[in-house]
Amino acid sequence: MTIEVALVISVVSVVFGVYQGVSNIKRNEKADAKNDASQLTTVIVKLESIGTGIARIETEMSNIKEDVKEDHERLVRVEESTKQAHKRLNELDKRILGTTFEEVSK
Repeated sequence: MTIEVALVISVVSVVFGVYQGVSNIKRNEKADAKNDASQLTTVIVKLESIGTGIARIETEMSNIKEDVKEDHERLVRVEESTKQAHKRLNELDKRILGTTFEEVSK
């Protein structure tokens, strides 16, 4: 009978130990899943923030491209105006001096 009591106590202890082990494994899996979900949410929020920043940068780049295009057009007009002004000055030099500045400087 002593062996039977010891055997029953051993079997009950083993069953209880297995039950506790399985319970701990399940609890750890749930905790790991919560941690993974929390980390994944953090990553998603950061990626959305990065996406918003990129969209803002793209908008700013588009505005800068438009500004550069407008500046280029203005520069072309200024160069054309300068060229016309030089032509008019050369014509005035010819009328007044009978020669152009380019001819005198040679």
